[in-house]
Amino acid sequence: MISNVKIQSRFKLLIVTQAVDAGDSVLGFFVRWIEEFAKNAEHIDVICLQEGKHDSLPANVRVHSLGKEKGAPRFARRTTYALRFLSLAWRLHRDYDAVFVHMNPEYVVLGGPLWRTLGKRVGLWYVHRSVNLKLRIASFFSQNIFTASPEGFQLKTPKLHVVGHGIDTAAFRAPVRPFGTPARIVSVGRITPIKNLDTLIEAVALLNERGIEATATLIGMPARPSDAAYLESLKALAQERGIADKIRFAGSVPHAAMPEQYRAFDLSVNLSPKGGMDKAVLESMAAGLLVIVSNEGFAGLLGPHASELLFPEKDAVACADRIAAFVQRPDAVEQVRTDLQQRVEVMGVQSLIPRILAFYGEN
Repeated sequence: MISNVKIQSRFKLLIVTQAVDAGDSVLGFFVRWIEEFAKNAEHIDVICLQEGKHDSLPANVRVHSLGKEKGAPRFARRTTYALRFLSLAWRLHRDYDAVFVHMNPEYVVLGGPLWRTLGKRVGLWYVHRSVNLKLRIASFFSQNIFTASPEGFQLKTPKLHVVGHGIDTAAFRAPVRPFGTPARIVSVGRITPIKNLDTLIEAVALLNERGIEATATLIGMPARPSDAAYLESLKALAQERGIADKIRFAGSVPHAAMPEQYRAFDLSVNLSPKGGMDKAVLESMAAGLLVIVSNEGFAGLLGPHASELLFPEKDAVACADRIAAFVQRPDAVEQVRTDLQQRVEVMGVQSLIPRILAFYGEN
């Protein structure tokens, strides 16, 4: 049974995450989250699978790696990491009052029985469409579950709290500028079929056929071997459509370098389907870019501009139409981009972390 732990504004927290590495192109943002947690805690212990660069973390944070960066015997890798994790969770148990697990329900599956025995309150952050046995077990052992949007967690449970995302809006903020010529488009995220990047290539081809100069840069890498084949198909499509010189595959970029990257573009296109909020859209808004998206989950955040910025999934013609409408009306662009930049402030990490921690004090 969970003890009645009263979480104050200053307490001791164990955070469990996949990586603590500011240079990681996908998970580098989480270092900033840890910094913000540390402002609201007496002490933070972090257990991560892999440790990298994190020079900005304050003195009240200790990082404990399970050692992926050093390697482990291939035949026993998962067992080795699991045993190291359980050993740390027990050895440190007097140093933390509560637990926050980021995106990896398997750690709640492993540590849940121990934490329940010790009376530690457990919070799980999860933003993904998939539901499996791991997630169901993790939900059982968690007292609070956090997600960014209603679509980001597909299990029905009274434990769920929709708290929004947490991006460092101050780091991404940049002055809003007029569109350049050609219109410079960026799309950020993994190179994988669910991102519908072929639709963007078709849209760029349509724009140029209409006499509207546009280029697109795709920032991201394939995550699986099958995704590598998709990357090659995108290159072939650009060649086939005669726009190979207008499509740039930039590969992976460290998260810390992304604020500067966004400043080289006019607009950001995100073609993911409905099912959670992609942080790349929020970062783009904070950076002062126009955002064109196919995920209806952004409608509320886009507010009065939703009809101009949303387009149906996989509809290259509609995507091109949305972009063309703004390129042809440069007077409308600056106000919309400024408004988007202001609207995304509600997703700042500075306000997200206190929202999360407030639930730890509830019985």
